[in-house]
Amino acid sequence: MELGQSIAAYWWVVIPILCVVFYKTILRLFFGMVIVPEDRIGLVTKKFVLFGENRELPDGRIIASKGEAGFQAKTLAPGLYWMMWPWQFGVELQPFTVIPQGQVGLVLAKDGAEIPTGRILGRKVDCDNFQDTEKFLLNNGQKGRQTSIITAGTYRINTFAFDISVIDMTTIRENMVGIVTTLDGMPVTPGQIAGKNIEGHNNFQDIDGFLASGGNRGLQPQIVLAGSYNINKWAVQIEEIPMTHVPIGHVGVVISYIGEDGLDVTGESFKHGNIVSKGFRGVWMEPLGPGKYPINTYTMNVESVPTTNLVLNWANARSESHALDKNLSTITVRSRDGFPFNLDVAQIIHIPAKEAPKVIARFGSMNNLVSQVLEPTIGNYFRNSAQDSDVISFLTTRKERQHSAKEHIKLVLDEYNVIAVDTLIGDIVPPEALMKTLTDRKIAQEEEKTYDNQRMAQEKRQGVEKETAIADMQKEIVKAQQSVEIAQRAADAAVKKSEGEATSLKLQVTAEAEATKLRASAESESVRLRAAAQAEATKFNASADAERISRTGLAEAEKIMAIGKSTAESYELQVKAMGGDNFTKFKITEELGKGQVKIIPDVLIAGRNGSDGPISGLLGLKLMEMLDTGKKELPLKLNPGSDKTNDKEKDN
Repeated sequence: MELGQSIAAYWWVVIPILCVVFYKTILRLFFGMVIVPEDRIGLVTKKFVLFGENRELPDGRIIASKGEAGFQAKTLAPGLYWMMWPWQFGVELQPFTVIPQGQVGLVLAKDGAEIPTGRILGRKVDCDNFQDTEKFLLNNGQKGRQTSIITAGTYRINTFAFDISVIDMTTIRENMVGIVTTLDGMPVTPGQIAGKNIEGHNNFQDIDGFLASGGNRGLQPQIVLAGSYNINKWAVQIEEIPMTHVPIGHVGVVISYIGEDGLDVTGESFKHGNIVSKGFRGVWMEPLGPGKYPINTYTMNVESVPTTNLVLNWANARSESHALDKNLSTITVRSRDGFPFNLDVAQIIHIPAKEAPKVIARFGSMNNLVSQVLEPTIGNYFRNSAQDSDVISFLTTRKERQHSAKEHIKLVLDEYNVIAVDTLIGDIVPPEALMKTLTDRKIAQEEEKTYDNQRMAQEKRQGVEKETAIADMQKEIVKAQQSVEIAQRAADAAVKKSEGEATSLKLQVTAEAEATKLRASAESESVRLRAAAQAEATKFNASADAERISRTGLAEAEKIMAIGKSTAESYELQVKAMGGDNFTKFKITEELGKGQVKIIPDVLIAGRNGSDGPISGLLGLKLMEMLDTGKKELPLKLNPGSDKTNDKEKDN
């Protein structure tokens, strides 16, 4: 009872709670509120039309753009919207359309104008990457597959109007090229297998630009190189193929299947096909050198031609790596005497790089050159050659036939712009029956030679035994002959010795006489030469001495004269200064001083008591003599017992 009363008292509280819980539903019902989250768009469907609005869509249309009932072109961006009552509008929330990196989106329009007959893709219109459906329809966008694509990113696409197919980008790997085939455009020009060369479509990523420039549908002459591209696969199909490789030692002759017909550049001398300049249809005159090239092999063919020496083997058990001789086999010929036999042949050829286009223009390929020229030429030559001789002659004249084959084949191949380097004959296999006959004959010949050799050996043995017996008897004969010969040689030696001694003595005497004569002549000549030399030297010395004396005397005279003159002038000046008498006295005194003339004697001897006796004079003379000769001082005592004498001597 009390619980019921409590609920009745607070019933009004329930209403706010219900409003809080079901506010969206309530607002949707009563106010037409729609909330579009930030990662969604709202696709609107109008269920019916009120009075005064367009009621029906035009024929063929499924998207309403002018208020008609049905799928609406306009979408709801993230946000809050009112008056979208559920009884009139259905709103479907849908995630954004996301194109991941490395992928593109192909667009299929479900509504729009009809695509013209002959086309398969709707052309591009301004519609903000298909996010504005109203604008797409207003600009006469065409329904169906679109030429435009959407690249990596996030878009608000109305999926009522557009279906988006997400595919990977087109990737061309390294060393590969993409061969392009377009699915829309103008028909290819009659007589051509590919469309025109169109520029400005960014490697077929702008297919609308390609179509606007008059691009043709079908095979395209242009290729796509390595990289990643935003390609509309509904408009363009790309086939990835390897690049064209021209190996070292080869050239690539280009055969173009597209382009205009060009003029033949080979002139009148070459009449086996048209060779044109680069860019025209036909065989190009300029071959490609070794390397890798992005060639469209659907519109061009590059025939590889070896420019090094090429060996072709006509042999069952041998084939070269180039495989041009894989269909060649050992040549079977028949000799003049009717025997068939086999022979292996190797032919070495060389094709100059400048002649390669002519070879391809004439034969189409290297295989055709081998099968149409080399194989019949060489095979027929050796068959004809074998019929001119028998097997044995063919074997024995192999070298001559090889040289003849080389000259003949060289003349033939020169007409085909091919140089024949050499022709070599390999194994020659005669018939087995003939080989057995030849073997038996050879064995018989060898046995005959063996018997002859044995007979000759016996004859030689008999001769050896005979010579041995004679040699045994020869010992005594040789000894006797040697004794005679020794005696004869001793006598000859004695005679020769005597003759030699006589001759030697005669030669010695003659030599001695000749030597004496030569020595005498030499000495006489030597004396004469020395006398002449001495006379010449004496004459020269006398002349030199005379010259020296003459010059010395002249110089001395000049010197004396100069001194005399100078002295005279000096004397004259001194006389003037001192007077004549004084000058005379001065000069006398000067001369006495120079000559150390003593006016007063060093020793004065006098007699006793002043008498000059003879004894005193003699003693004085003796004393002077001793002084002059430098002898030792001799004490002189006139009177040993007289002190007076000693004292006098001391005084002296």
